[in-house]
Amino acid sequence: MSCLMEFSMSPLDKGASVGEYVARSLDIIDRSGIDYRLNAMGTILEGEFADCLAVVQQCYDRMREDCTRITCSIKIDAREGQSGRLDAKIDSIRRRLGRDPRT
Repeated sequence: MSCLMEFSMSPLDKGASVGEYVARSLDIIDRSGIDYRLNAMGTILEGEFADCLAVVQQCYDRMREDCTRITCSIKIDAREGQSGRLDAKIDSIRRRLGRDPRT
């Protein structure tokens, strides 16, 4: 089943600035070949459910190598027979607004 999977993962034991750890996860995501969009609060993956979940697992496994406490939130929108929704959802809003929204 195809899905959009938004997740945010960060260590709780590494202080206030965790950009280094987020960048490591983004490298895993980018190399996976799964379509994604980075935003200020997380990353949205689009692909088959199992593939997206496997990428999140890889990010978690990498983070736990040197982090003893990790927080992760995941939001899933699974829809049979749909793809290209990362762009289609924004295009739909663009048409309704009659202008480009901030993304």
